[in-house]
Amino acid sequence: MAHIEPLRPDEIRDPELLALIGRCEALGVPDALFPRILARVPAYAKALLRALLLSHAEGNVDHRLKEIIRVQLARTAGDAYFAGLRSAQAAKAGLDEGTIQAGSGKFQDDARFTAAEKWALRYAREMYLNPENVDAAFYDQGRKHYSEAQIMELGAFIAFHYGMQAFTRTLGAAPLRAASDAMTNSRSEPPGRQAKQERA
Repeated sequence: MAHIEPLRPDEIRDPELLALIGRCEALGVPDALFPRILARVPAYAKALLRALLLSHAEGNVDHRLKEIIRVQLARTAGDAYFAGLRSAQAAKAGLDEGTIQAGSGKFQDDARFTAAEKWALRYAREMYLNPENVDAAFYDQGRKHYSEAQIMELGAFIAFHYGMQAFTRTLGAAPLRAASDAMTNSRSEPPGRQAKQERA
């Protein structure tokens, strides 16, 4: 359970906030948990969720690439919550789990990524691990693949999502599906096995 309890669905009455939570659930990122925690301060929740949806699911950079970057960032931030979520929109567009995993690995040598995608993945990684490498020459290289507007879209997306993931890491949240699956698995195990696990 998260360190700050989410509001119950029936405690959230703001129509705009409810609509934003519905959009998040349809996308799959985030699930309802994080918005319901944020709902304790509705004005901030609405502003953050609008920015999350705009930066992730809209714009002029491929949503599939953003989804790969988003998971890479969550892992860099050590955030199990956002690292465990997946975009239904990206999956529908053909993004598979193997490609998502590759984006957090040795993507520079992976033929499934284009030169433009490799630059964007480096942008996300270097911004937080080696910011001194994101210099004028790095941006010059980026201009070979993206317009300056697209570079700003990527930069803002990276900065926003990494900061949000660092925040959710401190909340100790886990995806609702993972929590539900854990409870289901626990209930389905034989009593003897559960007892052995508890003693261990």
